[in-house]
Order: sequence, then C-alpha cells, then structure tokens
Amino acid sequence: MTKKNKPLRGLPTEKEIIQAMRKAGRPLLLRELYHLLHVPSQERKAVRSLVKQLTRTGKLVHLRGRRYGLAEQMQLVTGRLRMHPDGFGLVEPQDEKAKTVYIPPSRLHGALDGDLVVARIERPTKRKKEGSIIRILERKRKKVIGLFFKGRRVSTVIPEDERVPFEILIPPDQSQGAEDGYMVVAEITDFSPGRRIPEGRIIEVLGDPEDLETQLKAVIYKYDLPHKWSKSIRKELQNIPDEIRPEDEAHRKDLCHLPFVTIDGENAKDFDDAVYVRRLPKGFRLYVAIADVAHYVRPGSALDKEAYKRGTSVYFPNAVVPMFPEKLSNNLCSLNPKVKRLALTVVMDFDQKGHFRRADFFPAVIKSHQRLTYNLVKALVVDQDKGLRRKFRSVLRSLDNAAQLCRLLRARRLARGSIDFDLPEPEVHINAQGKPEEIIRRERHFAHFIIEEFMIAANEAVARFLTEKGYPLLYRVHEEPDPLKLKEFIEFAQSFGLGVEFEEPLHPKWFQKIIKAVEDKPYAYLINTLLLRSLKQAKYSPDNIGHFGLASKCYCHFTSPIRRYPDLVVHRTLKRALSKKRPLYKPQELEEMGRHLSERERTAMEAEREMLDRIRVRLMREHIGEEFQGVISGVTAFGFFVELFEIYVSGVVRLSDMPDDYYIFDEKRHRLVGRHTGKIFQLGDIVKVRVKDVNLSRRHINFELIAKISRENHPF
Repeated sequence: MTKKNKPLRGLPTEKEIIQAMRKAGRPLLLRELYHLLHVPSQERKAVRSLVKQLTRTGKLVHLRGRRYGLAEQMQLVTGRLRMHPDGFGLVEPQDEKAKTVYIPPSRLHGALDGDLVVARIERPTKRKKEGSIIRILERKRKKVIGLFFKGRRVSTVIPEDERVPFEILIPPDQSQGAEDGYMVVAEITDFSPGRRIPEGRIIEVLGDPEDLETQLKAVIYKYDLPHKWSKSIRKELQNIPDEIRPEDEAHRKDLCHLPFVTIDGENAKDFDDAVYVRRLPKGFRLYVAIADVAHYVRPGSALDKEAYKRGTSVYFPNAVVPMFPEKLSNNLCSLNPKVKRLALTVVMDFDQKGHFRRADFFPAVIKSHQRLTYNLVKALVVDQDKGLRRKFRSVLRSLDNAAQLCRLLRARRLARGSIDFDLPEPEVHINAQGKPEEIIRRERHFAHFIIEEFMIAANEAVARFLTEKGYPLLYRVHEEPDPLKLKEFIEFAQSFGLGVEFEEPLHPKWFQKIIKAVEDKPYAYLINTLLLRSLKQAKYSPDNIGHFGLASKCYCHFTSPIRRYPDLVVHRTLKRALSKKRPLYKPQELEEMGRHLSERERTAMEAEREMLDRIRVRLMREHIGEEFQGVISGVTAFGFFVELFEIYVSGVVRLSDMPDDYYIFDEKRHRLVGRHTGKIFQLGDIVKVRVKDVNLSRRHINFELIAKISRENHPF
C-alpha cells in the first residue's frame, strides 16, 4: 500500500469529516466520504454513526439521493428557536458568529419554542436574515401546560406560556375527563404544515390552578423532570438491604467512635456529609465523611441510569424531586444520627495557620453522634449559649476546633482571591394549609461558613489526588469572565465614581478587591449584582481549566453524591484509584457526561426559579394596594424591576405607569432618564412602590412608583 492510500490511525474526528466535505466542495455519498478519509471497512460503521450525529446536530444535512451536505454551504442555519409572544420566531445559531434568523409566523411550519431546527435563509440583508424552518431536529417542548376550557363540540387548551402563541384543539374523546378551568398537560398530535391551530390530547389532568400542588406538577411537567420510579428500579430496591450488613463493613475503617456530626438546614432530610475536627500538637486534623452511594448504586444499573438521566435532585419550597428513591436518599445513604453508615472519608491535616499538609482517603463506617442545624451551631460556637453548650458537651470540643479551623481556611481562601458574593437567597414559609405565608431572605452566618470551607477543602483534596494519579475525572470548572462584559462593567463603575481599571492577567483578586471596596456602601448591591452578571456559569468537564470564582487550580464536586450525579462519578473514580484499578471512565465519556450534567443542572435551576415565581405571585395577590420599599434590581427599555426589602419579591414598574415624562433607556449605564424632567432611575436606586396587580398565568407582579428615596439616607 502506498503512503498516499495508507488508512488513518483510528477513527476520523467530527472536525476531520467536516474538513473533508469542505474540501470536496459538494454533497457526498457515504462511500465517497469513506474514500476521501481512507476509512477501512471495519471502521465504516463507526464513521456512519459520526455522520448521523453530525446530522442530528444540524452540521450536516441529509439530502435526497443519500447524499450529505454541509449546512454552512447551503444557506442553512442550525439553532434553537425562540418564540416571541407576538407570534414570530428567532433562530439562535449554534455558531456564535452567525446572525440570528427571523422566522415569520407563516414559515414556522409547526416548530415550537426551544426546538432545535434547521432554517433556510431566504432574505439576507445587512440588518437581519429572514428565513423558513425546513426541519425540526429535536423537539424541546413535547408537552404543553395550559388551562382547559370545555366547549360543546370541541374543547381547547390555552397555553400558559406566552411563547406558545396558539390554542390547542382537544377532541371530546381526548379530554381525560378534565374539568373546565383546570390545569392540564397537553400533547400536540397534529401540527402539519398549513394547519394554523394544532390538535392535541390531554395526557395529564393536574388539577385546580389555585392549588400549590398543581403549580408544582406544572413545573415538573414543563421542564420534563423525571419524577416516577420504574418497575426495574423498584425491583432493584428490593435487593438492597434496609440497613448495612456485616459484609458491607469488610475492608473499611471503623470510625464509629469518633464524634462526627451533620450540620444542615432545619428542614433537611438527606445528609450527605458529616464532619469531625481534632486538635493536633501542630495544627488540626479534619475528617469529612461523605455517604458512600457508590457502594449501592452500580454503574449500568437501573438506579444508575435513572440518576444519570435526572442529573441532580431538584429542590422546591414545597417538595423535592430526588435523584435517588427515598430508601437511599433519606435512609441507607443518608448519614442519619445514631446509626451506622458507609462513607467515603477524607482526612486532611492543616498546620497552625491553616496551610494544607497532607490528605488520606479511605472507605469507612461512621456513626453521626448528633444531627445539628446551622442555627444551633451558631448558638453554640458564636453566641456561646451556656445552656446549649452543657447539653451538647459531647461534641463541643470538635465544634470549637471546627470554628477555629474554619476561620483559618476562610481567611486563606479569601486571601488567594476567592470571590465571595454575599447576595441574599429566598426562604419560603408555607403554612399547614399549603399556602405561602412569607418569603424572607435566608440568613447566612458563620455556621454556614464551617460547612462551606470544609466541603471546598475536601473537593480540592480529592481533585488534586486524582489528578496526580492520572485518573480522568469530572472537574467542576469555571472559565474566566467575558472581557466585553467586564469592559461594560468598568465603564459603568467609572461613571459611578469608582476608580476601577482593568488588570491583566485577570485574577479573581480583582473582583474581591472591588467587593471589599464597596462593602457597607449604599451602592454595594448594585456593584455586586453587575459583577456577578459578568461571570460565566460553572460547569462540569474532564478538562481542568481551574475554577475562577474560587481561585482554585484544581476542583471537583465530591461531597453530595445523594443529590448530584457528578459527585457519584468522582466517588467511583476515587475508589478505582484507591484500589489501583484501571479508570472506569474515558475522557470522551466524561466529555459527554459533563455536557449532559451541566445541562441538567441548568434545567433544575430554571425549574426551581419558576416555582419560586409561581409562589411569589400568589403571595403578592394578598398584598395588592400595599406599599413597600425596595431596590431597583434591573432596568429595561419598558421599565425597571424592583426587589422588595420586607418580602423577598421582585416586580416591575412599567413606563406605561409613569406618565410624568418620556424616559430614555441608557443601556450602558443601566438607567432610565426623563427627557424633560431629567429624572434618573438607575440600578441600585431605592424606591417606594405600591403593588398594582399580579398576573398569575404570566407570573408578573406590577408595581406603581410612589417615590425615589435617597440612598445616602437609607440603611440599605
């Protein structure tokens, strides 16, 4: 065989396939592609799978005559469709450099909001591209949530999402007995081209929309959250013991004598981690014991597949959609007090100044001696409550050691530049009748810091160990901020009187320095919010690019395998490393897992946020006409958003409700400026508002402006 015809070593990559097709300059048959890439017969099946994957993602298009063409060379764009309430669509290309494509209502051809589509560009102009949907690659929205209205001959479902700009016709025999006005889940069965109104069927009756339980079901279905356990999972659960057995304790260190404690929120039911701190002659020894979920959940099992599909537990104010069934999440794999539990334990030594010295890792059997809460720990180690200290004296020495070590670790972490945004989080109180009573800002105090610091230390220790051993793993990575967003922030900060200059190379200390500079200032909220918006979202990846926000060179998630699948992946990898076995996962597998699990995390966050919004509008319905003070948390061309102080709720003051002037939107400075009066409403300003009305279905809270309050005279 000549050198020219020598086959490639290994499979061609997706990039090589695309390059070969670009070089060919025309659509190709598969056999032509095999020839161009010198693919031997035994590898052709795998290459065919790669071509199909490229077709599914829209980079290639399957044409008539069994040929494949490059979308980029055929005036085709692949991307996600985003629907506008006015009925038109926008295709956001997967290629970030490409322009968004405008799709008129008549050319949507049955595509719905969120669908992955191929659009043909038909009217390219300098300002915008206009086109038609020619193919739907992936349906994002398989189900539509809405209100059912019964008619004489035909019934309809009116979607609650304004991005679905049509009703769905429901034949009489497809209503599932839904009552008029009830919330339902509909599936579209016919939306053929040329049909203006789709036909569908009811697949689930959720119930009375006034019921919070109904709203919870709506969110679960809207975000397609898996929430039922299959027969195969129930069967596997039967083979898992109710408590640990003697054989489970074999080859494990017995640490039951050590006074481990769990520290969690008041309402927590699953306990991933337990801690214990011992004073050494020259420092501290920190034990972090994490529930050994990997002992019970084997790779490839039904439980494992379902957990991977879910990716994470989803926490709502009134319920949890867990990653694992209750038998594991709340019992066998939860470090409940006074019972033996299997754990994967990290033991770390630190010197007197909090410098990391060494770490050891091993499977263990532990027993939590106390189930403590954050507020209780605060009373013990910060408030020094004498009565409580007598009551919990058996664990008091460890807690006092933990407090000392926490202060050292936190000081060192902040000194290296780790960014600490102390922005408030909501806490919802629901009464016995299942109705929201209040939404307050969750308190974050020193007891929270103890667990945060210890978990960060354990995560870093595990990541360092596996990296040094050469085991591929899922890192928790956080990229550097987008320079353009930072430039916008700097321009705004300078206009606000802050002497902020861009520094290269960029380091997290730059952020920490700004946060420190505005601490206790009336505009601290404003600066913290804008800084946070300039950062990218953390994700999972087998490529260790570090964690910018934590100023950590090597970081992973290890401490929550009950509720995060990436942690379970790291547990399995650590166990293989400790037993000196070959790695369980290959980098290519971890790459795909990272993408999927990052996506599941984002979906969970969106679902949790929406459920909170649904609760907020129902709570504020009881406060219409009442007056509150708040801070402007967002500015848009149609008005500004206000976050209230007394109740942790955000609503909008629309320009249509401000008739005193015409206001111009200054996007760079995040403000509205009155054309005639010169009045300014800017991000971070304090205002007094009245609750005007709420829209339950759209989840809008509308405020009326009463007055702007001087920041200097406000305690905020």
